[in-house]
Amino acid sequence: MAPTEDPGVAFALDEEKRTTTPPAPTAEPGETPASNTPEFEAAPEGGLRAWTVAAGGACIFFSCLGFSNAFGVFQEYYMTHQLRDKSPDDIAWIGSVGGFIQFAVGAVGGPLFDRMIRPAAVAYIFAMMMLSLSHSYYQIMLTQGVLMGICMGAMQFPAFAAVSQYFEKKRAAALGIVVSGSSIGGIVIPIAVSKMLNSSSLGFGWSVRTIGFLTTPLMLFACMAIKARLPPRQTTFFIWAAFRNTKFNLLIAALFFMFMGMFAPLFFLPTYAVMRGVDAAMASYLLAILNAASTFGRIIPGVLADKYGRLNMFALAGISTGVIILCMNSATSTAGLVVYSIAIGFTSGTIISGGSAAISLCPDDPRNIGTYMGMGLAVGSLAALIGPPVNGALVKEYGGFSQVSIFSGVVSLVGGVIAALSKLATPEGILGRV
Repeated sequence: MAPTEDPGVAFALDEEKRTTTPPAPTAEPGETPASNTPEFEAAPEGGLRAWTVAAGGACIFFSCLGFSNAFGVFQEYYMTHQLRDKSPDDIAWIGSVGGFIQFAVGAVGGPLFDRMIRPAAVAYIFAMMMLSLSHSYYQIMLTQGVLMGICMGAMQFPAFAAVSQYFEKKRAAALGIVVSGSSIGGIVIPIAVSKMLNSSSLGFGWSVRTIGFLTTPLMLFACMAIKARLPPRQTTFFIWAAFRNTKFNLLIAALFFMFMGMFAPLFFLPTYAVMRGVDAAMASYLLAILNAASTFGRIIPGVLADKYGRLNMFALAGISTGVIILCMNSATSTAGLVVYSIAIGFTSGTIISGGSAAISLCPDDPRNIGTYMGMGLAVGSLAALIGPPVNGALVKEYGGFSQVSIFSGVVSLVGGVIAALSKLATPEGILGRV
């Protein structure tokens, strides 16, 4: 898988303020003029409907990012089976393309809200079944990289945006709970896939199909549960005026560098562990441990962000993730790798949920939250096309992971610093609790 003055506050005014608000200046092109922006009731901050939407979002992230987070298992398997003639960076491109597309599609999926989820859910299950029939590089790229990436993006961002409409003061915590579904999926799916691939006679096809059968009822529940609270915005998919917002641009830059570095453990930790002499099955479990830790890393910082500042937590996530990635090559034993997996899982868990909650502070109209999230994460996700392939090329060139940890750690640190600097664009300033 967040930061200044909460944007939803402007839309939680009491009746007296609603009738006495002075005319606002004309909005930038692409945005709803402030004087014409309708007033909405305050977000419910809970209740059966709100938490049902959040549960539906968690099911989507379990099925989508949970599967995506298991790519390290597939990377190790592909290198020794059907894609053994390909280099590590060639295989990393599959996960990299999928990661980029699932965030890039958010530029369209975010604004469309629940209208995208149902067809995307059907297409996602279809893509997983097609992956189970794939044997060659181009087939796996098209199914696991392209088609599944499109479907993931078309579901995840509408879920994010819909949940944001039901929560205002507790938004960071709610989004953390939603994204924690990917952590739970990242525990269950890597272990299940590793067991089926390495310790059973099912083979690749039925192993992938079994995961498809597991996610189908979750997708069905999500399709019924997720509903937008506010009417759709009647304008274009893109709000170009958003890119005149300094805070928004700094947050995009921060996400870009964090995304460039944070995928290194998810893609290469099992391969690194095998290189250190760890059993392949145990190496796959490291991803499950990482994702288990990220469950707490997404919920706990989300709760703290609502109290101590979403920008503060987002910046801390990038800096701490960078420091821990720099220490990757120091974990040499099984016990050390387990501890390392817990540490990197906890710190990196905040980045996606924290970044989304941070971007949600930028729009003035709460109906634009999905558009802002989609645009911001789409631009930031370009880094997903850079980081993993560069890391794969470094492994191929140097035969080790020192260069991987240095490159990924430094760029994550840069992202954390930029996130901290984004506070300069807020009234509270660099030392504010934003």
